[in-house]
Amino acid sequence: MTTASPTASRTVTHALAAFDSLQRGVAAPDWIVDGIRSSWLPTEPALNVELIAVSENATFRVSRAGVPALVVRVHRPGYVGDLDNVRSELMWVESLRSETDIRTPAPVRGVDGELVQSFPGAGETAWTAVAFEFVSGRILEDQVDLSHFVEIGRLTATLHRHARAWTAPAGFRRFEWDLRDMVGVDARWGDWRAAELSPQEVRTLERAEASARGVLAGMGRDRGDWGLIHSDLRPSNIMIESGELTVIDFDDCGYSWFLYDFASALTFYEHTTYAPEMAGNWLEGYRSVAPLTAQDLQRAAALSVIRRLTMLGWATTHREDALPADLWAQNIPGSVTVAERYLADPSWLVGAG
Repeated sequence: MTTASPTASRTVTHALAAFDSLQRGVAAPDWIVDGIRSSWLPTEPALNVELIAVSENATFRVSRAGVPALVVRVHRPGYVGDLDNVRSELMWVESLRSETDIRTPAPVRGVDGELVQSFPGAGETAWTAVAFEFVSGRILEDQVDLSHFVEIGRLTATLHRHARAWTAPAGFRRFEWDLRDMVGVDARWGDWRAAELSPQEVRTLERAEASARGVLAGMGRDRGDWGLIHSDLRPSNIMIESGELTVIDFDDCGYSWFLYDFASALTFYEHTTYAPEMAGNWLEGYRSVAPLTAQDLQRAAALSVIRRLTMLGWATTHREDALPADLWAQNIPGSVTVAERYLADPSWLVGAG
């Protein structure tokens, strides 16, 4: 196992301009359609390729004869480094599908048998893309039910149990989510201080960050605390169909503290009055698979503050339509609320244990 170099993963860290012209629900440009056809469906003369979402990458639903067939993710150049990093994500997904009860769409190999494809776009850029089987259902973010967080916690603990026991194959490479990758001038998704904040808001957020860093200062990287995680296992990356949850979008997976997945689960909801119930349900589900100590809870709460700041930075480098309008509008005031609550009571989100 190796981790991608910070330089490689940040070559064009915030250059999302490549996808600026793409709009949800609008047919993809010809070069994307041609690339998908040549890579996966060369005998299909007519494909309908429609944008689903743009975030770190652009994701498309591919239909033939009006029937959804694939979901194809076209990668922003440089985000995860070389092809081995992209391939490694899919290797983990394949292992999870075969070795756990976690539902996640199967990667679809190209006509050449490879998991990762590359095709030309506008100009001289070579674009990397991967495909998954189409899975029906709705994004959980569209119908969040607090009770779902019990199952999200259980699924997360199952992921962690697998990661602790799994021996990554030769050539496996993913980046890290250390504190410097989450917050600060070199943060992968942007520095939260670039947000439109008042001086008082900056001071409040800085105090909360410093307090959270103090709690996390003693966290190590042994196999019990640190390993391969999803890192973005929240309602926007979970689908629901007939009550069953399917985990999607492992493109941010990497090496970090396992408890960062707790922080990720509550992303953009930490400021709500029902966030403690969400957290409690997640912890209940997690504990049905793996134990958590009182110290774990303190660290989970601290990482939740860091995650909120991470996503405040994320919003400075991403399109507004990457989030539901209500969550986008609450990003800054919600972040300040989270900071204030944490400073008043560091255990407010997770309870006493």
